[in-house]
Amino acid sequence: MTALPVIVGMGGINAAGRTSFHQGYRRIVLDALNAQARSETFLGLATLMNLVRVVDGQLQDTNGNNVEQSDIEARFGEQIIAGTLIRKIEKEHFDADATPWQQKMTLKSSEENAIVFETRARDLPTPVPASWEVQALEGKKVKVTIAADLDVKLDSTRDNPIKSAGQFPTGFDPSIMYNSRYQPRGLQATIFAANDAIKSTGLDWQRIMNSVEPDKIGTYSASVIGQMDDKGLGGLVKARQQGDRVSTKQLALGLNTMSTDFINAYVTGNVGTTFSTSGACATFLYNLRAAVNDIQAGRTRVAVVASVECAITPEVVEGFGNMSALANVEGLRRLDNLRSEQEPDYRKSSRPFGENCGFTLGEGAQVTILMDDALALELGADIMGSVPDVFVNADGIKKSITSPGPGNYITMAKSVALAKSILGKEALQKRSFILAHGSSTPQNRVTESLIYHKVAQTFAIDSWKVTAPKAYVGHTIAPASGDQLAIALGVFSHNIMPGITTIDKVADDVYADHLDIRNSHYDCGDMDIAFINSKGFGGNNATATVLSAKVTLQMLAKRHGEKVMSDYADKNTNVIAAQNTYKAQADLGKYELVYRFGDGAIDDNDIVIGEAGIELPGFDKAISFNTTHSYQDMS
Repeated sequence: MTALPVIVGMGGINAAGRTSFHQGYRRIVLDALNAQARSETFLGLATLMNLVRVVDGQLQDTNGNNVEQSDIEARFGEQIIAGTLIRKIEKEHFDADATPWQQKMTLKSSEENAIVFETRARDLPTPVPASWEVQALEGKKVKVTIAADLDVKLDSTRDNPIKSAGQFPTGFDPSIMYNSRYQPRGLQATIFAANDAIKSTGLDWQRIMNSVEPDKIGTYSASVIGQMDDKGLGGLVKARQQGDRVSTKQLALGLNTMSTDFINAYVTGNVGTTFSTSGACATFLYNLRAAVNDIQAGRTRVAVVASVECAITPEVVEGFGNMSALANVEGLRRLDNLRSEQEPDYRKSSRPFGENCGFTLGEGAQVTILMDDALALELGADIMGSVPDVFVNADGIKKSITSPGPGNYITMAKSVALAKSILGKEALQKRSFILAHGSSTPQNRVTESLIYHKVAQTFAIDSWKVTAPKAYVGHTIAPASGDQLAIALGVFSHNIMPGITTIDKVADDVYADHLDIRNSHYDCGDMDIAFINSKGFGGNNATATVLSAKVTLQMLAKRHGEKVMSDYADKNTNVIAAQNTYKAQADLGKYELVYRFGDGAIDDNDIVIGEAGIELPGFDKAISFNTTHSYQDMS
């Protein structure tokens, strides 16, 4: 009997806000929410953005004035809306209108005079160029005379043609939520996301760890670009060129495996599986696949699946921009018939399946908690859905490493076939939808829609619902499919399908005959199946089949029987209560992040090794050694 990996929690952060309890999803579909959900969303975002905080049990603004929850939208609504989703790059990242760079300049000596200047002796280059004449002066200074050309680089700025990104909500600062110790932004976001996900389960983490053998827990996470701000690899590679020193932390903390390591070392204390794999834009799904496979095989019973990317830096933006991959100012003006002096609507930079000119970079951190079905029922975990499988296929021979290929046809077709075999033709045709990769490039809108068109034809699907989260949060690269999964869980919970509101209409070259792509949010009714699709650079294609909580519980009832499900329902009551407590605290900005820097470290002398297994302090269960193996016929 193969274990079913079920989703019991999800947390994180992106341009839409906090992931837990669908806050980010609700920000996206804000105009379609009822009054209570809308009010809760504004409250949670206001505290997340540090516009209000709780002081002595009362909400207050930054000036110390009392604020009622019912007044938050009226007082801060426009500010909250403007400070979330895709928008003009804020100066916290860099000034898009005056981006720093080094202007090269050649100084030529005049016919009458050489170039002459004074400086400190210790500031002379090594070796001193042969054309320089150096004369010692008092005070450890020197006079330099140069009778030749001198190449210099001067601090300057340039008008960056790419001015929009999907940034964390304005004012959100994970570094002040714990002792962040000058860590890169992506790792700070990882600590926040991991805490948010774990607390969203409504289960005490220590109880989860004690319910299984320590090696049955796993963390699966990675970045693609790595930590590219000044505290990570970005600072490392340019430090000496800028006359600065490389720090002791920049290399290690910049690695793309660090999100895994930080979750293990500082949040969960995991001693089980640790796994990191990168697959371009499909990275989250690659790590999800590894977790799903391990749960199905019984190697893992609890999986923390994560991904993070915070790469809104001038260097990364320029790299993607020079590939003509990003939407730039001129492209947006051309699409909207604007004059050269007119400012584009940066909110609509990302336009999946519409007339578009490139994708928009985003930042995000997403963490999902999975369990095998038996453990989830035993603990009374709140089941949000399940992932029966994730498919990964390459593109074969290519001309361009960034061009699409056949791999995504395979992953989509496999995912759809699996869903049909589990839930039947009607559920697939009537109650399934696609979270498209939807990168917002002219090539993607054609090639990805053609895949859906052909698969829909094959499985006789009409009006197949399609949405594309990158229209709102941008392309977060590694965690992009985590953003998609978060939206899928939101749709399952709220029955509101996000429209692609950044487009006026579907582009004429999109294969839309069998697809339902709308530019407004709408009530979609109960959905049973979501397909999370990702098309990554280099042929890294992945598609996950995700089933709703409703059908997952129906499947579990068939497997485990009425008595087990009745007992589960009783246990689940307390879990729901704990979830509601955390939700209320999070909406008020009371996150109280767990950051266990050295807390609970295991002393080597306390490890007990026996022939049957290993006992570790802090864990109720021991790690058991296998007494059988898979090679009985050979031994």
